[in-house]
Amino acid sequence: MCGIAGFVANRGDKGRDILQRMTRALAHRGPDAEGYLVDRASGVHLGHRRLSIIDLAGGVQPMSTTDGALSIVFNGEIYNHAELRINLEELGHVFESDHSDTEVLLLGYRQWGEELLNRLNGMFAFAIFDTIHGTVFLARDRFGKKPLYWFHRGGVFAFASELTALLHDPDSPKSESVMALKKYFAYGYIPAPHSVIDGISKLPGGWCGTLELSSKVWKTRKWWEFRLEPVSDVVTPRQCDHWAGELLEILDRAVKRRLMSDVPLGVFLSGGIDSSAVAALAARHLPSGRLHTFSVGFTDPSFDELRYAREAAAFIGCTHEAEVLDLERARELIPGLLGRLDEPMGDSSFLPTWLLSGFTRRHVTVALGGDGGDELFAGYDPFKALRAAEIYSRIIPRAIHPALLLLASGLPVSHANMSLDFKIKRTLAGLSYGQNFRVPVWMGPLEPTQIDNYFGDHTTPEELYSEAIDAWDASGSGADPVDKTLQFFTRIYLQDDIMTKVDRASMLHGLEARSPFLDLEVVDFARRLPHSVKLRGGTTKWILKKALEPILPSSILHRKKKGFGSPIGSWLRSGVLNPGIPDGMEGAFVVRSLDSHRAGRSDERLFLWCYHVLAEWRKSHRAA
Repeated sequence: MCGIAGFVANRGDKGRDILQRMTRALAHRGPDAEGYLVDRASGVHLGHRRLSIIDLAGGVQPMSTTDGALSIVFNGEIYNHAELRINLEELGHVFESDHSDTEVLLLGYRQWGEELLNRLNGMFAFAIFDTIHGTVFLARDRFGKKPLYWFHRGGVFAFASELTALLHDPDSPKSESVMALKKYFAYGYIPAPHSVIDGISKLPGGWCGTLELSSKVWKTRKWWEFRLEPVSDVVTPRQCDHWAGELLEILDRAVKRRLMSDVPLGVFLSGGIDSSAVAALAARHLPSGRLHTFSVGFTDPSFDELRYAREAAAFIGCTHEAEVLDLERARELIPGLLGRLDEPMGDSSFLPTWLLSGFTRRHVTVALGGDGGDELFAGYDPFKALRAAEIYSRIIPRAIHPALLLLASGLPVSHANMSLDFKIKRTLAGLSYGQNFRVPVWMGPLEPTQIDNYFGDHTTPEELYSEAIDAWDASGSGADPVDKTLQFFTRIYLQDDIMTKVDRASMLHGLEARSPFLDLEVVDFARRLPHSVKLRGGTTKWILKKALEPILPSSILHRKKKGFGSPIGSWLRSGVLNPGIPDGMEGAFVVRSLDSHRAGRSDERLFLWCYHVLAEWRKSHRAA
């Protein structure tokens, strides 16, 4: 795992200094080594920070072919690199390294060109300088597990693993994007291709781009997208048994692939279904007692999962380590941590994920996790609400809906994790809007009318939730709402919230995080399953639970989902978190929200946390 940066511009002697500043801003992503390539004739500058995981001696970057025709900087891991290496050797390619996946990318691009992307099973963001064709080619993995930002203006093209690194380029845009900030408060994160800086874009997951060096023309295209293609609408018990057995075998292979490492590795273990499955399968492929698992907990019992993690670890037979986060520790951590965020994101589970990553990094360099299971197999609470929402919309006249909203607002406020009043109020808020953006409204910090009040102008819901609408419509007009909701979670929420959170939290500690559920084989299998075996009779992840019955006890498979969050509601009410108040209309909105939250009249935790994150990000980046 690494950090990459680069630009194409003729800057003379200053070019290398700029490249070094950009690259060294990524030192936390690659603490083991740095490397540079400068080609003054073309203006191509490539920088790399390395976290050594595979082929410690032979994976130095930037890496070039022996004839110098191709050079690469690469961030990620290719899990099928050994098979691809064999294919390439059979085609006559000679490798200099022993088992470097970076060299597989380099020679694979020489053999297959852009078609290489379809052969890769892994997480990646890379840039290849092709002197023969006079191009720089950039690509990002299917789900955006590894980040890639870029800008192109004033004759300069630049890219980097993080926004912060790009801001070290003197030609980088610096002004905030108002539309990105509106989307931030709509979703709780900033969806690709937007970034918080106007003029800097994220290359979305499953996209690539080519810069023609002679003309400086930059073109992007989508090379892959997640699309549900169920094999059948008719489901029999025999089919279910077959699918469950096949799923377990596929997931086992995915975990085994991710045990590939030349450095120590472990597993994040919450005690939930997904992480417990990964740990149980990893234990199959390691010597007895060699698997180490890690978790964090809270002094607030409604958020704490340590007892479940310990139960799972005892059942699996692994060595388990845990750390507890209390209010005092949170008070110490939050200001400095939020200032290190590359871009504002409002997922409060970033805090425990960051703590877990730091704790884990003291023991290992690579950690496997359960991310992706909820998105692929319908594991979130909104899936349970879909049918009820349909019934509600049919039988409750719209004229009565405002009265029900008002009635729900009178429910006593609880700041416990996923409390009943929280679920009721969020659900009713979402039902005020159309189906195609109901789920993001359920989950987001502010509704469209509130966003208008905060910013002092009007933005249509269609503009705010354009990404969600595209994901909803991708399944076609006749698709079931479960499939349409799966498209939202896999295309948007997974990439721009979950993967971003895990990448930033882990890489701030120089820890590589791997996601077996996002293995290409697992994804292709899951997207062909009918939704009726994912959400079945109100049971989420039904087929996954059935598949895991041979390796996990019922107490783990069927326990209530808790989620991995932080007690920000109580922290805000008690004053542990005390957001600063801006001037003008925004400040008045924040004051009203904070007063209402602290008086117990309403639960404003999502908005206040998002605002607090943004304020701390602004403070840090203005100081820089």
